[in-house]
Amino acid sequence: MHEDGKLKILVIDDEPQIIKFLRIALQSEGYDVLQSLTGKEGLEHIALHNPDLIVLDLGLPDMDGLQVLQNLREWSQTPVLVLSVRSRDTDKVTLLDQGANDYVTKPFSIQEFMARIRVLLRNLATGDNQSLTIFKNDQLTVDFVKRRVFVGEEPVHLSKKEYALLVLLARNADRVVTQQVILKEIWGPARQDDTQYLRILVARLRQKLHDDPSKPRVIQTEQGVGYRLLSS
Repeated sequence: MHEDGKLKILVIDDEPQIIKFLRIALQSEGYDVLQSLTGKEGLEHIALHNPDLIVLDLGLPDMDGLQVLQNLREWSQTPVLVLSVRSRDTDKVTLLDQGANDYVTKPFSIQEFMARIRVLLRNLATGDNQSLTIFKNDQLTVDFVKRRVFVGEEPVHLSKKEYALLVLLARNADRVVTQQVILKEIWGPARQDDTQYLRILVARLRQKLHDDPSKPRVIQTEQGVGYRLLSS
């Protein structure tokens, strides 16, 4: 953040039209915008200017955006929102596993982009969700200390695995948690590919939370990638 109180966002992208488009949108919301056209320049900007958030395109002229992300994660945990024309599930999972906080697939709506930016910066402002004792949104309350769950005022009784899944998602609210991460955390490394178990568990949890999968207000499916618990 600058001395004037503005949050700094670095856009690493080699398309001038995209940079101009994002600069106008971000500046209109009061952010200070830095830009880099290459991965090498982007890493130098991060080290010199310490931005609050990084928007990273994968198709850079000098190095792949994934390389930039891997390099960055060796020394910085600055939130990264990836922009990519790659829409394959495997690409998205790799990005998240390598430390991306979220992704937007090109072409994208500016409303969705700005919403993702706000979520990442809100998470940054409120600190690490791992230290929360209570998670609460419009539908749901999870008391991590008392191990109690409520939908509205109604207590919800969950199995051990249902509760473990809910806690994992709540601790990472608004972030995509990949199927592989969930399976490893709840069933262990031996079951990392058994996605059928996970689909059944998610369906049972949604039912108990009165969450309609066609219009989710609590758990959002990122098709073929994982799940995101919505904080609002």
